[in-house]
Amino acid sequence: MIGRWLPRENGPRSAGQAEPGRPPDRREPAGRRRRPASPAIEARGPRVRRPALAERRLAHRAAGAHLSLDHGAERAAGVRRARGVTARRTIAMVAACPFPHPRGTPIRIHRMAETLARRGHDVHVVTYHLGQPIADPPFTIHRIRRVPSYRRTIAGPTYQKLLVVDPLLALKLRSVLRRHEFDLIHAHHHEGMLVALAARPQGTPVVFDVHTLVESELPYYRLGLFAAVKRRIGRVLDRRLARRADHVVAVTDEIRSQLIARGAVAPDRVSVIPNGVECEPFAAAPRPPRAGCAGPRRLIFAGNLAAYQGIHLLLEAFRTLLDTRRDVRLMVATEDSFAPYERLASGLGVREFIDVRCCGFDQVPALLAASEVALNPRVACDGLPQKLLNYLAAGTPVVSFAGSAKHIVEGEHGLVVEDGDTATFARAIGRVLDDPELADRLGNNGRELVRSRMSWDATTREVEAVYDRLLSEADRGRGSRAALPGSRHAEDER
Repeated sequence: MIGRWLPRENGPRSAGQAEPGRPPDRREPAGRRRRPASPAIEARGPRVRRPALAERRLAHRAAGAHLSLDHGAERAAGVRRARGVTARRTIAMVAACPFPHPRGTPIRIHRMAETLARRGHDVHVVTYHLGQPIADPPFTIHRIRRVPSYRRTIAGPTYQKLLVVDPLLALKLRSVLRRHEFDLIHAHHHEGMLVALAARPQGTPVVFDVHTLVESELPYYRLGLFAAVKRRIGRVLDRRLARRADHVVAVTDEIRSQLIARGAVAPDRVSVIPNGVECEPFAAAPRPPRAGCAGPRRLIFAGNLAAYQGIHLLLEAFRTLLDTRRDVRLMVATEDSFAPYERLASGLGVREFIDVRCCGFDQVPALLAASEVALNPRVACDGLPQKLLNYLAAGTPVVSFAGSAKHIVEGEHGLVVEDGDTATFARAIGRVLDDPELADRLGNNGRELVRSRMSWDATTREVEAVYDRLLSEADRGRGSRAALPGSRHAEDER
């Protein structure tokens, strides 16, 4: 059965020819095969064993050089000095997801890789065969071979993804690690960490970027298991994957606290680095005046439609709001199908008041600017919803359930409602619509919050500090072990 999912070899393609439906790879033309060695090369005899990766890295660091320095090294060094970067790192970033793609995890990986590369680092993103086209990225993308039967871009695990696509990603990562010298591996989300552990050579540090806790998210997905079983599996993954990492990055204080409380990681081995947000596209979108406009009052939800987003709660709250006023319309801006919610929307009698817009991120700033209230119906979220940051950056007043209202102070940056209370959620929407001064204050305060504290540059500088500290500790550890008579390099059992 699994054999049907595996990609077939279709013969070699010319350099630069991309596979159908797949963005081009900058360095690895799909389908290229290694040529057989010539008789002259074979006559040279057996290959000499290359030193282990850790030994090669130590030797080059001791010499004050890096293996990837080339004719552009002087220019890159000048860029790093100008931007306050002290050391150039070569980073393998694992993205077990479509890349790039306009939702939380791919956005964090994309912006982090982009900003690190622009600050002078050599970043390689190892990812799936799926993703939107990207023009001249400052980093290198390595993709797995195309899997014709796997075209899923929405969030969440499937058995095909876990048993076919992720193993292919581990093989690709192992191949990339053999061909390039890397300072560290930065693995995003739990699947990326599983791939990194399966592929990494001994001695290469791994940073585990935890976007959410699997225990809280896994029960939302249909895997043919009871919710209690999925929570238990998630709890085990959260604990064991964090233990295997050399350092953990959590996107919220809540994730950090829970990992420490469960004994998964020591306090000094986990840092909190939140998501950033691109403020420029939102600042450029013109905002029409809220008061005195003819036509319906516009509400908006902009994000994916995965089960954990709470779309059913959003529709119930919208029904309650329509019972008190009929001058509102709800815009659902997404790349996902609304089909799973059609029946519920029709049953509640709200479908005729909903506009579903299939769009990418490039259209979101203008849609938010044209809306009067942005809605976040997600509950019990350990991570930091990217759409919430987008709402704040756009200056659109926010109404959110408390469980996912990260960084929002009630009444200052938005209105926060107890999880699941759809009646109060509806009243909060009406309150913003009826009070222009409140709406202006919430929007302005939210925009200032993300501008001052949540840029991708600030996020990336914190990531660089983690890299520097981790690699300094690794070098000191190797040096102390090498100084001991009869010492051996061994991976810690955690």
